[in-house]
Amino acid sequence: MLTAEEEFRLAHLWRDKHDSAAANKLVTSHLRLVARIASGYRGYGLPFGDLVSEGNIGMMQAVQRFDPDRGFRLATYAMWWIRAAIQEYVLHSASLVKMGTTASQKKLFFNLRRIKGNLNALDAGDLSSEQADKIAEVLDVPVRDVVTMNLRMNGPDRSLNTPIQDDGADQWQDHMPDESESYETVLADREIFDMRKACLAKALPSLNNRERHILSERWLKEDPTTLEELASEYRVSRERIRQIETRALAKLRKAMKNATTAHLPQAVAAAIAVEVHP
Repeated sequence: MLTAEEEFRLAHLWRDKHDSAAANKLVTSHLRLVARIASGYRGYGLPFGDLVSEGNIGMMQAVQRFDPDRGFRLATYAMWWIRAAIQEYVLHSASLVKMGTTASQKKLFFNLRRIKGNLNALDAGDLSSEQADKIAEVLDVPVRDVVTMNLRMNGPDRSLNTPIQDDGADQWQDHMPDESESYETVLADREIFDMRKACLAKALPSLNNRERHILSERWLKEDPTTLEELASEYRVSRERIRQIETRALAKLRKAMKNATTAHLPQAVAAAIAVEVHP
């Protein structure tokens, strides 16, 4: 272990002159601190040597950023970097699925084992409602998050390619529901959309140029033109543009209805008839 004076001198050598030997001395003199912090994470089933290695990375990051002129010892500053490096390794290694993405989830992950130990429930599988309520109250998180995290920590990762039975060919992924729409539905929707588009093209000539322009500006653009802008363009009132738009929509609905009923069966015409509302 370094004295305060020697640590101060080595830290200045590294910061001011980038003396790698000084940085190496600062790191190696704190290996016992790294090992002590890493021992607190033995319960997650990861090799202790890997925990120490990740802690050493955090120690090197702490040395790189350490400012000796602030008046505190390196160990006080480095312990946070060591713990952060080990925790990040545990989160990424404990499961194939990412365990914690938010601050509350990380807090729950690293405190759940400790609190379960205090409640004598460390070896228990599912938590009772009283235990889940107690843990949620202590950590100030929803009860649902406590139950979910406990299940994820207790349940081992399983591949979807694992056979359901040892002598069977069925895999777990074969029984997962497909929530996407069926191909028949997608094809039918595409055909109806094409029919609607064709009916609209046939109905538009029933409008005069002004009506067609106003509807195109108001309904067929991603960024519709406002009534005020159209009123300024045609030198009429905003209310007059709204009246023309309403009348044009009524004519368009009637023309589209005639186009669908004249050429298609009644059931198909009813499916593709579009009721346009201003």
